Amino acid sequence: MSNLVEKAAVKVPEITLVFWLIKIAATTLGETAGDAVSMSMNLGYLAATGVFAAIMVVAVSAQVRAPRFSPFLYWATIIATTTLGTTLADFADRSLGIGYLGGSVLLLSLLLGSLALWHRVLGTVSVDSVSSPKAEVFYWVTIMFSQTLGTALGDWTADSAGLGYVGGMVIFTALIALVAAAYRWTGISRTALFWAAFVLTRPLGAVVGDFLDKPLAAGGLDLSRFGASAVLMAFIVGCVILIPQRAAAVRH
Repeated sequence: MSNLVEKAAVKVPEITLVFWLIKIAATTLGETAGDAVSMSMNLGYLAATGVFAAIMVVAVSAQVRAPRFSPFLYWATIIATTTLGTTLADFADRSLGIGYLGGSVLLLSLLLGSLALWHRVLGTVSVDSVSSPKAEVFYWVTIMFSQTLGTALGDWTADSAGLGYVGGMVIFTALIALVAAAYRWTGISRTALFWAAFVLTRPLGAVVGDFLDKPLAAGGLDLSRFGASAVLMAFIVGCVILIPQRAAAVRH
C-alpha cells in the first residue's frame, strides 16, 4: 500500500505565498544567470542555450524519477527551466531575428497548445493532479514554454513598447495583483488563474533581472550579473531551508 501511495504522490509544492516569492526570485535569477553565461562569459545565446538545455534535461529527469516531492530538486528544476528560457528566447528574438513580439506570439501559441494537449490527454491541467510521469512531462514542457514566453514578453514590454524596466515591473505587478484579486473575489477557475499568475511572474522576473544588471544609461542599476545571481540564489536556498514546504494534495 505504501508503494502505491508513493507512486501517486504529487511532486510539486503546495501553492502558497512562499511559492510565489521563490518563483519570482527564481525567474529573476534565470534572467541574471542566463545573461551572465551568454553575455558576461561571451558564450553567445546558442552555446548558452545548449549548456542550459543539458542541465534542464538532467534536472527534469531527476524530478520525474524522484519517489516523492523534494523542495531542493523542484526549485533547481525551475531555475534550470528559467535560465534556459532566458537564453532560448534571446536566441530566437535576437539571433534568429524573430523579434520580441514575434517570439512572444509564437511562444504563447506553444504554451496554449501544450496546455490544450495536456488537458485532452489527462483531462486536467491542475497542478494537484501532477502525480504520474506523464503528467510531470506535460507540466515541465508547459513550464518551459511559459518561462521562455516570459522572457520574450518582458523584453518586448521594456524595450519595444518603450515602458522601460521600471514601467515593466509596474505593469506585470499590477497584472499579478489583478489575478490575485480574481482569485480572492471571483469564481474564475483556480487552475486558469494559477497558470496566468505563473506565466506573469516570469516577465516580472525578466524585467527585474534586467533592471538589476543593465547599464545605467539603459535604465538599469549596472550591478554585477554574477553578484546579483549569487544573492538571488542565497535568498532561494534560505527560503527552502527556513520555510517548510509540502507537496500539493493529490487530486481525487
